[in-house]
Amino acid sequence: MSVVIILIAASLAVALLFLAGFVWAVRSGQYEDTLTPSLRVLAEDDFNRAGGKAVSPVTLPQTKQRPNSPNK
Repeated sequence: MSVVIILIAASLAVALLFLAGFVWAVRSGQYEDTLTPSLRVLAEDDFNRAGGKAVSPVTLPQTKQRPNSPNK
């Protein structure tokens, strides 16, 4: 029975450790910008095509419309 008490105490300690890590991450701003990392993948390809010229990860290239496009 004493093993169960030790396991409960250990699980509570681990849960509190994860909670403290989450609170630290929120307070330090880790979750403030969730959009830029997903756009960075798109901008890296433009970086390689531009010959190493930096392209802002927030600015995406405009798509070119085809001349025969039905959406006019």
